Amino acid sequence: MEKKQEYLDQYMNRTHQLGRLASVLTLAMLLGAPFLIGAYLGAMPDLAAAARGFVSVGLVWTVSSVVEFLVYTPMLGAGGSYLAFITGNLINMKIPCAINARDMVKAKSGTRENEIISTLTIATSSLVTILVLAVGVALLTPLRPVLQSPRLAPAFANVVPALFGAMGYRYYRKNLRLAAVPLIVMSLLFIFAPGLTGSTSMMILPSGAIAIGLAWMDYRRHRKEGRA
Repeated sequence: MEKKQEYLDQYMNRTHQLGRLASVLTLAMLLGAPFLIGAYLGAMPDLAAAARGFVSVGLVWTVSSVVEFLVYTPMLGAGGSYLAFITGNLINMKIPCAINARDMVKAKSGTRENEIISTLTIATSSLVTILVLAVGVALLTPLRPVLQSPRLAPAFANVVPALFGAMGYRYYRKNLRLAAVPLIVMSLLFIFAPGLTGSTSMMILPSGAIAIGLAWMDYRRHRKEGRA
C-alpha cells in the first residue's frame, strides 16, 4: 500500500512538472508566433491598438477562462487538465470523452482512478483529433461539394446541441426538477435579455449556483426526513 501511494505521488509530481513545462512552452509559442511572423514579414502590429482591442474583449474572456478552469479541473484531474487546456476544444470534445469514459469504468470525480482515466481519454482524443484533421485537410478539396451541400448545413449547425443533449439527458433524468429549473430560468433570461447569449461561459456561474442551491435544499430535506 505504501509503495502504491509512493508511486502515485511520484506520478502526480511528474505530471505537474511536465504539465507546467508544456503549458509555458505552448503559451510562449502562441504569443511568440505572431511577433515572429510580423518581424519576418516586416508587418508588426500597432501594440497600442492591440492592447485597446484586448481590453475591450479580453476582460470578459479572462473571467470566462477562470470559470472554466475552476469548473473543469476537478472533473479532469491534473493530467487531463494540462492536456485539455493545451490542446483545446474542451466543451466539444475533451469533456464529453472524459465524462463518458469515467462513467463507463464507474470512477468518481477527484479519485486517482478518474485522474488516470481522464488523462488516457484526453490523450487518445487529442491524437484522434490530429489524425482526423490531417485526413480532413488532405480530403478537403475532394469533399468540398459534399461539405458545402445545403442539405447537410442544418446537420453541421446542430452537432454541438445534439451531442450535449444526448449526453446531458442521462444526467437530467436522475433528477428532472434539478435539471429543469436552471434550464427554464436561463432560457427565460436569454429570451428577455438576448444580449447575454454572447456570454454563455459566464452564465455558467448563475446557472450552476441555482443547481447547487437546489441540490443543497434537497440534501437538507432528505437529511431531515431521515432523522424524523
